[in-house]
Amino acid sequence: MRPARLFSRRLAVIVTLLAAGAGPALAEPSTALGPDLRGRLYDWSDGVLVVAHRACHAPAPTRGLTTTLPENSLAALDRCVALGVDMVEIDIRRTADGALVVMHDPTVDRTTNGHGKVSELSLAQVQALRLKASKGGSAEAPPTLEAFLAWAQGRILINLDVKEPIAEQVAQVVLASGVSDQVLVKARPEAGAAPMADLPPYSGLAFMPMVGAAKGRAFRDPASITAIQVLAENRIPAIELCDLRRSEFKAVRAAARLARVRLWSNALAQKGLKGAWTRAWAGGAAADGRRTWTRLVGDGVSVIQTNRPAALLDYLDARGLRGRAPPVVNAAL
Repeated sequence: MRPARLFSRRLAVIVTLLAAGAGPALAEPSTALGPDLRGRLYDWSDGVLVVAHRACHAPAPTRGLTTTLPENSLAALDRCVALGVDMVEIDIRRTADGALVVMHDPTVDRTTNGHGKVSELSLAQVQALRLKASKGGSAEAPPTLEAFLAWAQGRILINLDVKEPIAEQVAQVVLASGVSDQVLVKARPEAGAAPMADLPPYSGLAFMPMVGAAKGRAFRDPASITAIQVLAENRIPAIELCDLRRSEFKAVRAAARLARVRLWSNALAQKGLKGAWTRAWAGGAAADGRRTWTRLVGDGVSVIQTNRPAALLDYLDARGLRGRAPPVVNAAL
């Protein structure tokens, strides 16, 4: 992108935020993406990558950051960049008038000072709200997808969790944003389905299949699904593990290894590799901790999504698992 266009895009985002009463303008973002993060994402042997769940909203006391930030916010994105996180995961929903906004829940009640379903509110109504911050303070307005992508430009990778059947519109916005090379989208393929990465709306983007259970419904033969999805001409960088049993995981892992594709897992309670949390830690929020990370890395997972990205970075740095191949996994595990 030409410098003039880049400056205009950033200026437009700042003006939009200020006009919405989002509080003091955030610091102008840097344009340094770092050592080829997209290349690292596609290199299955290049260390463990850290994904911040709903961006870096949690405190990071080891880095001197003691406040909680609103999840899915531009401020939480800035914290991720400051920490050196590889990727942020954010959630996308659509307003009543067709705008795409960054919001996890179907309603705005939990995360903002307002009430109502996102799908029943206009964009103007959503952006008149304020995301809840720690200590009861008012924060920024919920960002649009366009604003979030513009703020992330050149700085960090972004994983989109599309919460509604709006994948085509999301893809159009991403492709028009000028930052599509930083974005990873994902979806669940059905058994026997052709490689989704080669099909609209995903064919022009980095795509990750999700294999395993969905809302309690198991998908038949996740290993066969993986074996088909890794054949995409639009090469996939990773497979997301979704509540897999141990036997299912080993078969999925074998198929992913043959294709030199990363394994991605949540380190959140009741997510990712089934049993890793219950055997390694004592449930709840504590499941997102060191013993779980040790288990996941030992099993060959090399992308970990967490609510505690700073702590995970500290853990990986102390064990030399950043920027190098993770330990070789015993296939008998």
